[in-house]
Amino acid sequence: MRIDRDTSGVYIICATPFTPTGAVDWPSLDRLVDHYAEAGVTGITALGIMGEADKLTPEERRAVLARILDRTALPVIVGVSDSGLGNLADLARHAMDIGAAGVMVAPARGTPREDRVLGYFHQVCEALGPDIPVVYQDFPQTTGVPISTRGILELARDCPQIVMLKHEDSPGLAKITAIRAAEANGAPRLSILCGNGGLHLPQELARGADGAMTGFAYAEALVGTVKLFRAGQADAAEDLYDCYLPILRMEAQLGAGLAIRKHILMRRGVIACAALRAPGPRLAPVDMAEIDRLMARTAAKVTALGGA
Repeated sequence: MRIDRDTSGVYIICATPFTPTGAVDWPSLDRLVDHYAEAGVTGITALGIMGEADKLTPEERRAVLARILDRTALPVIVGVSDSGLGNLADLARHAMDIGAAGVMVAPARGTPREDRVLGYFHQVCEALGPDIPVVYQDFPQTTGVPISTRGILELARDCPQIVMLKHEDSPGLAKITAIRAAEANGAPRLSILCGNGGLHLPQELARGADGAMTGFAYAEALVGTVKLFRAGQADAAEDLYDCYLPILRMEAQLGAGLAIRKHILMRRGVIACAALRAPGPRLAPVDMAEIDRLMARTAAKVTALGGA
C-alpha cells in the first residue's frame, strides 16, 4: 500500500497524546487511530509537526510509529525530516521496513536559495534509494524555505520517487493551478494533498488538489468535503465545510493551533489529556470556554445540515 503519483483522499496527521507528566499516552493513541479510521480517512501521517516529533526521543518515534502501524491497516506516511541526512535515511528505511507507505521530507533549514533546495532533495533521494516514495512538504511559513512551481516541476521530472506534494504554501492556490497546467502540457503528474489545517480546502480541490493532509480536529469534515467534491457536488461540499469554519479559524491561530486541536480531541473523548510536551502553549479557561461554545454551535449546524 505505497503512495504514488495518483494517491488521493484524506491523510490525517496524527497527534501524539501525552499524559499530564509528559509521557506518551499509549491507550489514547490507540483510541485516536481508531477514531481516524472510523471517520473514514484514506490514510494517516505520523511523526509530523502535529505529532510533536521534534520533542520525541528517537526511541519514542519508533515506538509511536510501530504502535500506529500495529493498530491500523490504513496506509501510513511517516515524517522523517532531520537535520542529519543519515538520521533521516535511517528512520525512513526503518519506517518502510515495518510497513509504512511512504515518507515525508521538508527542505533543510538554511539559506532560502532554490539551487540549494533542489540539491538537497537530490541528496535525499540518493540516500533513500529509488524504492522509497517521498512526499515534498512545501511549508515555507514554518521552514523558511520556499520553492517555486518551476522547482517543484523540476524535482518531479528528475526524481521519480518524489510522488506527492504536501501543499502548504500561502498564498498558494496559483501554484496548484500552475502545476496542473504544466502536467496538461506533458510534465509528470504529482499527487497534491493540502495542509494548513484545511483552511482553503474547497478552493484547493477546485484548483486540482487530490485531497487533504492536515490535522484538523474533525477528520470527518475533511473526509466529507473531499468525498462530496469528488462526487461532483461542489456546493454541497462547501455547505458542509462552512459548518466547520469557526473551528477552522480558531485552529488557525499561529502558535496555539495544536493546543486547540488537542483540547477538541479531548472534549470529544478521543484522548484523555490535551497536554503538549514542554515547551508548549497552555490554553486559559476563557480559551477553553470559547472552543467549547464553538464546538456546540458546529455540532448543531452539522446536525441541521444532515450530518457529515
